[in-house]
Amino acid sequence: MASPFAVLPGAVIDESASTNDSGGAPLHFGTFLREQRLLAEGRAIVHLGDRVVLSVAGADRLTWLDSITSQHLARLEPGRATELLVLDPHGHVEHAASVLDDGVTTWLIADATSAEALATWLKRMVFRAQVVVTREADLTVLGSFGGGAAEALIAPHVHAPADVPLVWIDPWSHVTVGGHQYATGPHPAADWNWRQAIVTTDAAADIAAAIPRAADVAAAGLIAAEALRIAAWRPRRANEVDERTLPHELDWLRSAVHLDKGCYRGQETVAKVHNLGHPPRRLVFLHLDGSDAVLPEPGASVSLAGTEVGRVTSAALHHELGPIALAVVKRTLPIDATLTVTVGDETVIAAQEVIVPPGAGAEASVPRLPRLSARTRA
Repeated sequence: MASPFAVLPGAVIDESASTNDSGGAPLHFGTFLREQRLLAEGRAIVHLGDRVVLSVAGADRLTWLDSITSQHLARLEPGRATELLVLDPHGHVEHAASVLDDGVTTWLIADATSAEALATWLKRMVFRAQVVVTREADLTVLGSFGGGAAEALIAPHVHAPADVPLVWIDPWSHVTVGGHQYATGPHPAADWNWRQAIVTTDAAADIAAAIPRAADVAAAGLIAAEALRIAAWRPRRANEVDERTLPHELDWLRSAVHLDKGCYRGQETVAKVHNLGHPPRRLVFLHLDGSDAVLPEPGASVSLAGTEVGRVTSAALHHELGPIALAVVKRTLPIDATLTVTVGDETVIAAQEVIVPPGAGAEASVPRLPRLSARTRA
């Protein structure tokens, strides 16, 4: 399905990408650094065509989701935004979704690359629960930052079938109830005011048509949204997750895991790593050498003295910070090590900024017990 934003002047579409992955949404409009600034200022709107909306209807929807995911959802109030993870039995991340309930239906926003698999898994888990899972093909998602003209332009068009506007306000700006943050010191997401509005495809077309006539609102592309996400250390299922990912490695306990809720698949591993162990890998923020305009691709090798120690997950050219990236590296990598990143046939120098420290985990105060073989000497 073509994006209604694709007809706007200057729109650049990734012709090599599947529309199932991007929804045909523009990558940029020819000035992606300016687009970032406007987006951050609340004066631009991005069509998040690379997201998919799922609905979960039925009387059991919240208690059912609570029982099978990482988040405490049983008493989720209408209009309050949160997020969930689906873990495998060993605690590895399989799926992630933004969550919003309107009192009648629970709405999930998931990355397009994994939304179909998430919907299939949810349907398999219904059993006798009174729930119905639906992929909402007539709904799409628009992204903006709050408090500006962009939010005001979107607001009258937001989908609200139960009189609760479906605007998901990202909880990443703070540690949510039941969560835990491993990052120390000032966090770049402290002022993060990102929101995702669910609208009908017709409403998205109306908003796109209104942008050229609006003096204080512009269109932005997916690249601008990604650059701001990376700068905020915000993990994403489509980028930061592989088959071995534990939520601790990405500091995702901060907003997507409730450590005090009841049993769910993978909970034992979550508790053990958090209380007694350490995640084997950790997310870092990289400042890349800006002398070359070429950015590393996702999966690019991160090395120390010629030995691979991790992989890039996301990279972008930021309007203030220059070339930046997120990478998952070995836990034991020294925090002051200068790294190199593979970019095509070349390598660039990368300075790391700690997100998840090497000592993350082992939060429980477990006293050391004397060895059974110890003897008291006279």
